[in-house]
Order: sequence, then structure tokens, then C-alpha cells
Amino acid sequence: MNNLQRNYSTNNIETAEVENVMMKKIERSFYSKTSMYAFFVVTFLFLTMWIGTGQFAKVDLMLMGYMVASFIFAIGITVRMAAWLIRPATNQMVKRSIKNFFTKKRSKRNITAILKTLVDNIILQKFIFKRGLYRGIQHWLIAWGCIGSFAITFGLTFGWMHFRLIDATTYQMMVFNIPTIKMQANGLFAEMIYNGLNITALMVLVGVIMALVRRIHNHDLKVTERAEFDLLPLYILLAVTVSGLLLTVSYKFMGGFFHPQLALGHQITVVLFLIYFPFGKLFHLPIRPLATAVPMNYQEEMMVDTRSCKKCGTKYSNDDQIEDVKAILHAQQFDLKLEDGTYLADYCTNCRRKIRVMSQLNLGSVKGNPYGPVQTNNGIHIPGFGRKRSDEFYNKENK
Repeated sequence: MNNLQRNYSTNNIETAEVENVMMKKIERSFYSKTSMYAFFVVTFLFLTMWIGTGQFAKVDLMLMGYMVASFIFAIGITVRMAAWLIRPATNQMVKRSIKNFFTKKRSKRNITAILKTLVDNIILQKFIFKRGLYRGIQHWLIAWGCIGSFAITFGLTFGWMHFRLIDATTYQMMVFNIPTIKMQANGLFAEMIYNGLNITALMVLVGVIMALVRRIHNHDLKVTERAEFDLLPLYILLAVTVSGLLLTVSYKFMGGFFHPQLALGHQITVVLFLIYFPFGKLFHLPIRPLATAVPMNYQEEMMVDTRSCKKCGTKYSNDDQIEDVKAILHAQQFDLKLEDGTYLADYCTNCRRKIRVMSQLNLGSVKGNPYGPVQTNNGIHIPGFGRKRSDEFYNKENK
């Protein structure tokens, strides 16, 4: 049995080494890792589009501008995500999450953390409602309006879904050329599907108006807000939603009056929005799901898997978090290693504060009760200097 386990582990190591060599060879074919990731993302989208459109047999040329902007959007998101993930703190968090996710002993905890984050942070967005009901409703409308609009826009643009006429009164939704839902052309469900973008646009419009009203009347926000960072995304969202809704008004209530010009204007606003999205404030939307890393990795149960302070023994954190802090500081060449080989991260907040004070005063370690007052009287004549004055300072030889 032991020989089998050794052979199995040896094979795994050899396989991993072969994969690393192959990966390095692939990386050399690109200018950088980021460009390699962008290539893979674009290739994946191209293949899914090829499948969804039946080998490009059902490409809608009216959506060509949206398609090009969507590919630029995908490249921008990839570049920004790569830049974000390369940061020491983010990189360590992701590595820890991957390691813990595939640990069988933590499977129950992982599932609980993922479901809790999905419900609380993504679906209900409780973290915003804690800041106020008004802000919660405003953020929820904008977030889910954008998510819904993205899903519909990308689904139609890349040809992932389209509608096939079965008979004079029945349509069928095709997803990646696979027949799915049938619906009556004049039914309620069909109307909701047809007006999906209108519904999401109205959600975003209401949310944006609420956000602008709040920023107009909240004087505290005016002090800290930046027009190019806080207001520009709201203006772009407002332009996209208003121009899109005007298209519906034109062809439903005005007999198509001014429709071509409105369609071109709406396409321009959507293209600007998709190009701006990866590099502005709205980028927090795709990285929000990574909030699951906090409860999955660092929020421990009481007295389970916790770290004790090296000096006073107080339970103050957990093993994963402390090790990650050390790894992040090491990557930044900022270890904060002490003379005895320990790190500041190995001590609780109170002891850490005392260690800093003693270090600044050039004093040794705390003697006696670590929670007692720090003795700063060390015979030094001038506070702040850690060496006694020599006899030459007092000019004893000349006296």
C-alpha cells in the first residue's frame, strides 16, 4: 500500500513538472502572461460564437458594432483582472482559496461560504443595505439591471441564443443551437423575454436617478466625489438606458420615427460603456464574487483553528490569515522579522503595539506582566535616544 502511494505521489509530481514545462513554453509564445490570457479568452468567445451561430450561419450583422465592443470589453476585463490578481495580497488570497477549496476536510465550510456569499453579497447585497435602505435599493437596481443587460446583450451578440419560429404562433428559444423553451408569440412570457432589455434598462434608470439625487443632496459626498470616477459612470449608464428606451418608444408608439438615428446613438453609448467598464468604478462588479474568500479562508469558528499570541497566549487570529500576512509582507520585502526569529504577525494587537513602542525607545523586551505599564525610565538623559552619554559628553577630563 505504501509503495502504491509513493508511486502515485511520484507520478503526480512528474505530471505537474511536465505541465509546468509545457506552460512555460506556451508563455514564451506571447509578449506577457496578460496577453496570453487575453488570447485564450478571445479564442473561447470565438469558439462559443461559432457553436451558437451554427458555424456563423446566423450572425446578425446589425449587432456587429456591439460584437466588436464586446470583444474589446473581454480583453479589457482580462487585462484588468490580470493586473489586479498579480498584486501580492490578491495573489496570496486566490492561492489560499484554491488550496482550501480542494481540501476535503473543508468541503462543508467551503459550500456554506459560497452559498452565503451568493445569497448575502450577490443576490440580496446585504452589505449595501447595512448602509441604508435608500442606498441598498439604489445599488441593487443598478447592479441587477447591469447583470441582466449584460446577460441579454452578450447572449444575442455572440449568438449564444436566438429564437426560431416553429409555426405561425410559436417561437422556440435556441441556446447554443440546442432547442429549449417554446412560447406563444403573443403570450405574457414571450413579452417579458422580448422586453428583457427594457425591464433591465428601467431598473438601471431608476437606480441611476436615485444615485444622482443622493449625490446632489448629500453635501458630504460632494467633498470627496470625483467627477471622472464617481459621476462619469452614472452619466454613461444614463445615456445607455435613455437611448435604449427611446428606441422602444420610437418603434412601438411613433411608427419608427427617427429610429435609425436613435439606433446609431444607442450603439455608440453601449460601445463607450463596454470600453469604459473594465477601467472605471464599475470594475468592482466582476470581482465582487471573490468576497467568498473571506468567510471561506479567514472567518473561523470560536476556538477552532486559531493562532495564539507568542507572548501572552491570547487567541487573536487563525493560521491561514497569519501565514498569508507573512507571505504578502515577504513578497513586498517588508517582513517585520524580530531578533528572536519571530514576526510581528505572531503577536496579538496589544503585544504588537508594545513591541513597537519598545523598539522605538530602544528598550528590550517587556519584563514581568506583559499587560502592565511599560517602564521607560532607563537612565537616558534625553528622551528618545537609546544610548547613555559617554564621559566625554560631560567633559570630565577637562575638569
